[in-house]
Amino acid sequence: MIDATQIRKGMIIVMDGTLFRVMEMQLITPGRWKAMVQTKLRNIQVGSQIEHRFRSEERLEQAHLDEVEMEFLYQQGDEYFFMNLENYEQVTLTIEVIGDSVKYLKPNTVIEVELFAGNPVGVNLPKSMDLKVVSTEPRLQGATKTSLYKPAVLETGAVVQVPEFIKEGDVIRVDTRDDTYLERAKTK
Repeated sequence: MIDATQIRKGMIIVMDGTLFRVMEMQLITPGRWKAMVQTKLRNIQVGSQIEHRFRSEERLEQAHLDEVEMEFLYQQGDEYFFMNLENYEQVTLTIEVIGDSVKYLKPNTVIEVELFAGNPVGVNLPKSMDLKVVSTEPRLQGATKTSLYKPAVLETGAVVQVPEFIKEGDVIRVDTRDDTYLERAKTK
């Protein structure tokens, strides 16, 4: 059991026997009143979203998940196929289960799949990934030593803001938690 103030984005909690993933959370402290936690939750089984406000003193059950390393193999329509690295069994996940992490999936990437009672309920990406820039605007002449950023489309389809000096074909390191550019990746 955890306090409502310990809720974090991405966490899976149990309410009335149903699993919910925390999509957004905000701690609200209105003057003399007690603090509240405003959340946006996604029902894992159904996929629907709700908003729920918790009092700060409320206690919640955090779902205990098993994490299994799996390799992303391929995509077919809205289904994504993964292989368990221990027993080579294949698991199919839908886009609803994967969520926003789908924009970083590329074949042969090893990720952690979260299981609750043997059923996949989500994925954990590595904190950072090296991805190739496939499309971006050319560098502006005269844009020197300023912190200008421009959008870049990566090989997986994700769009990230990158510095002006990044060009098509560069491999960059991206923070998958907040979709930010970290650095130019070292090429081998």
